[in-house]
Amino acid sequence: MAELKKSLGLTSLIALGVAGVVGSSWIYTSSTFFADLGAGGMILGLLAGAALAACVALAYGELTSAIPRAGGEVVWGYAALGRSAGFTTGWFHIGAYIASLSFYVTALGTLLAKYVPAMGSIPLYEVAGEAVTLPVLAVGVALALAVFALNWFGVSLGAQIQVALFAVMLLIGAALVIAALVTGSPSNLWPMWAPEQPPVASTLRMVVPGITYVVGFSLVAVLAEESSLKPHQVGRAVVLTVAVAAAFYSAVLLATAYVVPWEDVAGMELGTIDAFTAAGMPILGFAAFMIAVLGLITSFIGLFVASSRVVLALARARLLPAGLAHIDERSGVPRRALLFVLAATLGLGWLGPGAIVWFLDAGGVFLGIVWLLVVIAKYRMPRRYPGLEYGYRARPAFLPALGAIGAVLVIAFALIPQTGMSLIWPQEYILLAAWAVLGAILFLITPAPKDREGAFREMLGPHAETLEAAGRKSSAQVSTGKRPAARGLSICLCKRGCHR
Repeated sequence: MAELKKSLGLTSLIALGVAGVVGSSWIYTSSTFFADLGAGGMILGLLAGAALAACVALAYGELTSAIPRAGGEVVWGYAALGRSAGFTTGWFHIGAYIASLSFYVTALGTLLAKYVPAMGSIPLYEVAGEAVTLPVLAVGVALALAVFALNWFGVSLGAQIQVALFAVMLLIGAALVIAALVTGSPSNLWPMWAPEQPPVASTLRMVVPGITYVVGFSLVAVLAEESSLKPHQVGRAVVLTVAVAAAFYSAVLLATAYVVPWEDVAGMELGTIDAFTAAGMPILGFAAFMIAVLGLITSFIGLFVASSRVVLALARARLLPAGLAHIDERSGVPRRALLFVLAATLGLGWLGPGAIVWFLDAGGVFLGIVWLLVVIAKYRMPRRYPGLEYGYRARPAFLPALGAIGAVLVIAFALIPQTGMSLIWPQEYILLAAWAVLGAILFLITPAPKDREGAFREMLGPHAETLEAAGRKSSAQVSTGKRPAARGLSICLCKRGCHR
């Protein structure tokens, strides 16, 4: 059976992980955050959120170093928690990724309309109060087809383009920081809060949004099977992604608050873009706009390839139709999974931002659920497979549990009304419930494979023997009278239906 090709190095993984979720809105919504929370609240809150996300990334890094398989969360959830947990993890993961991809279909054209008025011409229809125009839709469809074509022959070409675009973003970010240091003043930044903005409360309000800014580490884990690095290096790359993303965000936002008084930026419309334009540097203002454009494109590239690998993992485990697990012999690409992602993206993307924002908001809850299950799997895995070796370990061991608290906060802030991040009633609550119910129905009507051992082995690939040996250690403990690691239950690759 064909396998994915190992063509991603460290630079490619970091570029896919960081630039794969940088997005665009933070560049021009920084003015809104400054107005609500102060420069200090936004920047320090983002760093605090990144710290919590890093705790989750530690769990990802540990599990990736042990089982670097495509669609990692699906594999770990299935192996550590059972078949239903594997499906739940993958189902909500797909929901989060497809929601973002669908949003980007019309978001790119909408963003370009800030400088290209023609994007607003030829309205086709209106959904949820938002008009969708022909140029906006055409640009989005072209982007989706271009990214699909890039990945049709292998992930390496798309990864190379991702690295190049990310390098441009870093160069622009460095130019903004240098310009701010040369022309700005510390008095523009300090004090970092307005008198009516309590520093602690304002910072805490940014923690949960800050967590969602640095979610790219999951892309590294999802793509681990295609990495040419050693497992322990991939594990470290997962955590490194959070640090690089947090540093990039913070540097650009600090430059924004340093180049002109941040209180002035709070009253502007386009945040960083307007800040550098007001400082007498319109070229750098446009460059900041280009960070937004490039961030949106790189996010689409990263999420598109990652989505197909989650679909692949679910199909390998027979949690989705087995045909989606087919990998082209010559290119090593899961082309049917790519077609599935393309169809889902365009199938929802035509609805436009008015409706897709509902999916996007619910996607935050989906990610919170995935993170929580991964952290639980991290603590459960050693009990089920005590002999499993890890190239990278989370230290101290309690840190991923703190990350789980962050995941719960993401879920709670979305579900509890009037938190500032609450889902829109009733549309987004209905959507969230509908996605969960649809997943439950799909799981219940999907028959368990007759050859459950074979499906489990296909999901694990070359790691099946490793996991089998690790499970036998638990059985040996039971037979010798030693305290079993999982209350006397040995999880093995047998035919007795252990993997339920």
